[in-house]
Amino acid sequence: MRKRGVETIAVLLTGVICLVVIFKKNDYEENETLTSVKSYKTLRSQFSVPKPLTLQPLYSHCKRNESASKVDGFFTLPNEIQDFLYYRHCRSFPMLLDVPDKCGGPQNSADVFLLLVIKSSPVNYIRREVLRKTWAEERVYLGVQIRKIFIVGTSKTGFQKKKLNKLLKIENEEHKDILQWDFNDSFFNLTLKQILFLEWMERRCPHARFLLNGDDDIFANTFNMIEFLQGQKDNDGDKHLFVGHLIQNVGPIRHPASKYYIPVQVQESDSYPPYCGGGGFLLSSFTARTIYNMSHSITVLPIDDVYMGMCLIKAGLKPESHFGYIDLRDTRFL
Repeated sequence: MRKRGVETIAVLLTGVICLVVIFKKNDYEENETLTSVKSYKTLRSQFSVPKPLTLQPLYSHCKRNESASKVDGFFTLPNEIQDFLYYRHCRSFPMLLDVPDKCGGPQNSADVFLLLVIKSSPVNYIRREVLRKTWAEERVYLGVQIRKIFIVGTSKTGFQKKKLNKLLKIENEEHKDILQWDFNDSFFNLTLKQILFLEWMERRCPHARFLLNGDDDIFANTFNMIEFLQGQKDNDGDKHLFVGHLIQNVGPIRHPASKYYIPVQVQESDSYPPYCGGGGFLLSSFTARTIYNMSHSITVLPIDDVYMGMCLIKAGLKPESHFGYIDLRDTRFL
């Protein structure tokens, strides 16, 4: 009898432990999605009962170019490439989130020595939080200012899009470090994101000395960057500088299964100019302005780092390699 009682207690304890694990797991998953308590409360109060919304096209602010479908083999292309070709000409989209004083105003923007420009997605809240607390933290080092900005588009449609935009707005009210435009945040729009940022820089932060342009999944040593940049002789951001993981003697990948697939309908040439991998590269404000000016006359290519190389070549400039940049996806480092 005593043995049966012990077994009963053991079973009950096991059940309780399982319930605790399940609830903790659910708490963890919810915290992964909504880490900010403030964001969670706002979401529950404003979006507990979603209202029916009309689904908007991904490029709702730009008319598609129907003539794009006249190129040979258009309808054999993947849908995302067809979509890219239809809207390739679109370069102007409404700004949803801005930080006009990020650089202290245009007149004081020269006080920013290094501006960290980080490409992110609306859903990557956890990544942004990690970066804010680690290498992308805004600070003063060796007497110069480091500032950061995240650049994003929009994700999903209808209610889900509205929810994400609201959360981003709350996040930006707290941190004041997000630029958002109303275009679909996708791989094929990375170049568009770069162009829109450069246009913003012309207006809001024209005199920042140097920029790190990178993704939200990289690790960077901003202290080493400052030391490297301060060691540039006779270049305070007013001369050409573009360094990173140099890639050259390559061309478009024509295999449809590749993430980087570029068919001849997008680019006929079988070669790319030298460029630095888009994971991260350093450039001067002079070079950033030059790229923006060149972009006005160069057709958009989905691969943003290659597009940067195209703009440099058109301006008679070249990217350079630096041993401090390592791409772990490069088989030479495996």
